[in-house]
Amino acid sequence: MNDIDAPSPTPPAVSEDESVRRQCEADFARGSVRYEGGILSCEIERLNASYVAGEIGSDELTAAILASKTVRLAAL
Repeated sequence: MNDIDAPSPTPPAVSEDESVRRQCEADFARGSVRYEGGILSCEIERLNASYVAGEIGSDELTAAILASKTVRLAAL
């Protein structure tokens, strides 16, 4: 088999404990936004789900949120 046919490596999944910790972070952020009278957009909820699943890290989550349409529209 040559390198072209090799499947791309799957990013390692986070441990169950790490996933629970990340879910707690996302839930806290959601609660904080709700306390201030807002709701998280579907776009941000999808980013949070990717973070909880281990598909992206904390720095990537922050960068994606800051670059999101949700934040750009809020700045207008």
